[in-house]
Amino acid sequence: MPVAAVYVGVGARRGVPAAEVLELIEQTLAEAEAEAEAEAETETEAGAAGPPRPSALVTVEAKASEPGLLEAAARLGVPLRSYGADALSRVAVSAGSSAGSSAAALASVGTPSVAEAAALLAAGPGAVLAVGKRKSARATCAVAYGPA
Repeated sequence: MPVAAVYVGVGARRGVPAAEVLELIEQTLAEAEAEAEAEAETETEAGAAGPPRPSALVTVEAKASEPGLLEAAARLGVPLRSYGADALSRVAVSAGSSAGSSAAALASVGTPSVAEAAALLAAGPGAVLAVGKRKSARATCAVAYGPA
């Protein structure tokens, strides 16, 4: 699938270091690359050259001023965008995604999904969840592709 934009949804606990966020993003983008290459081989297309480059990091408004997220976005050279919990809670996140909704996120920031919902919302209509929620000790990450 030709990709117009790659959005990385991120969630975090207060005080998460940028290094942890960046490591999780790197791992998740590598997983997205591996899945895209496997799909390209199946379709006999040329493989991608390196992991996809994000257009933006995206999170819930309540975490938009989290220093670790801001620093991670700055180090990647992309903006950190945010959406309100109400908007994120209206995004349909597949029941088949790796982690689904989180009672902790709902209690903390008012939406059951941050990473997946933020990535999908940012990618817009026709978005594809490339990699469902992945977790580290203090962060979550998901990747969505916008349509070409």
